[in-house]
Amino acid sequence: MFGCDGWSGFEYSWTCSYGKILIILFYHCSNFYVLVYEKGAEVVRMYKTLLGSQGFRKGTDLYFDRHDGQAVTCENFFAAMRDANNADFANFLLWYSQAGTPVVKVTTNYNAEGHTFSLKFSQEVPPTPGQPTKEPMFIPVAVGLLDSSGKDMPLSSVHHDGKLESSASSGQNVYTTVLRVTKKEEEFVFNDVSERPTPSILRGFSAPIRLESDLTDSDLLFLLAHDSDEFNRWEAGQVLARKLMLSLVADFQQNKPLVLNPQFLQGIKSILTDSSLDKEFIAKAITLPGIGEIMDMMTVADPDAVHAVRTFIRKQLASELKQELLITAKNNRSSAAYEFDHNNMARRALKNIALAYLGSLDDPAITELLLNEYRNATNMTDQFAALVAIDQQPAIREEILADFYNMWQDDYLVVNKWLALQAMSDMPGNVENVKKLLNHTAFDLRNPNKVYSLIGGFCGSPVNFHSKDGSGYKFLGELVVKLDKMNPQVASRMVSAFSRWKRYDETRQSLAKEQLEMILSTEGLSENVFEIASKSLAA
Repeated sequence: MFGCDGWSGFEYSWTCSYGKILIILFYHCSNFYVLVYEKGAEVVRMYKTLLGSQGFRKGTDLYFDRHDGQAVTCENFFAAMRDANNADFANFLLWYSQAGTPVVKVTTNYNAEGHTFSLKFSQEVPPTPGQPTKEPMFIPVAVGLLDSSGKDMPLSSVHHDGKLESSASSGQNVYTTVLRVTKKEEEFVFNDVSERPTPSILRGFSAPIRLESDLTDSDLLFLLAHDSDEFNRWEAGQVLARKLMLSLVADFQQNKPLVLNPQFLQGIKSILTDSSLDKEFIAKAITLPGIGEIMDMMTVADPDAVHAVRTFIRKQLASELKQELLITAKNNRSSAAYEFDHNNMARRALKNIALAYLGSLDDPAITELLLNEYRNATNMTDQFAALVAIDQQPAIREEILADFYNMWQDDYLVVNKWLALQAMSDMPGNVENVKKLLNHTAFDLRNPNKVYSLIGGFCGSPVNFHSKDGSGYKFLGELVVKLDKMNPQVASRMVSAFSRWKRYDETRQSLAKEQLEMILSTEGLSENVFEIASKSLAA
């Protein structure tokens, strides 16, 4: 069996959190609901941001000394962190008692005469059921300043709340400092700033907040090209990509020609060709936001427009950076035995994202390259990645998909991924291909995992599931009714794909509503499907 880095995607060090994720399962009418509490891990990580590694260790040592073998509370952990470091955490406990994600707005100002640079913060936690009014939170915001050459500027001191605080540590320069935002509105003023800086705000995702700032596109492009903080460099690229995609979606909807911002292209190129960066970071940083992410930002979701724009950007980047992508693929290829470690995972991730971009090009040389990558792969990660890239090549797609199945037909996990890949394809009219796969030897409607792979995969294809002719909705509606007689729990999972039908245009709304009403009118419908379908219709 080939080695594989894992189907779920990339693991990346700067996204790691300290603490555990709590998962709660509960059910109603045999329908299972899953709540995943990631907030707890992020709150614990904020202690480390505020106290540093040594301070955090002191806090955990005291915590275990005090409470080993006991039933404990969040307040016990808070007290240990506070007492071990003699720290003032003010209103930090609100993270445990107050629901919602803080929205933090930042405005910047540079005083050339006084050589000062200020950051004005305002925060608001949106009302939630049972908590219409919220108090200001304790928010650690890690900040650095970049000079005009893109280098981190040393931070000497910060004036805040009538006090002047030194940023230097043991006589050494400090390039990142953590600002403690605790009020609804407050200002921090950096001293001895010799030129207008570009601020790098919320470094390392120092707090789980939604950040809004007055940074311009030029500022974000500068951060994308130069920021030493990998999270903020990635975030700058994602913010720019989202803004760019939304702007091009508006152009597409108005039948205007699509033009890629050359500065965005240059920013992606600067990351792709920067050998000093971690390879897995590069792979993440040059990956565009998904179609669903962009649709979530629209008042009326338009899957056709978003798909067209994302396809355009991918092809433009692939065309303009073709040589750089080819070099990247070549330099990160390996015929050595599979190894599961960060360096090799990062190398494979970068090579395979380069192949994914190149696969969007109609070029015989690229087709041959992808075929060689597929045939010579020494592990499942590389072979499947080559297959994903080949899926964009109509001339050889069917042949290689058949070859892959013949090779792996006895491994049900691999076959399920094979089904999902075809189901999620953006090929026009893919619903007909999915219907054919229902009769394939590899598929069994009585097998939940195969249903999730094929039918669930199809529902995850924004273009074909939300096809304007309603064919995707009709396909799912008919299958839900059929599946309900075999496995109501699985059928209820599938019908939940209709839950956000009101986010789309009137035509799609009408077609989706028609299928929900058809499902609900079916005689002998299970309680499971009835519950989800009726809630979706009323949502």
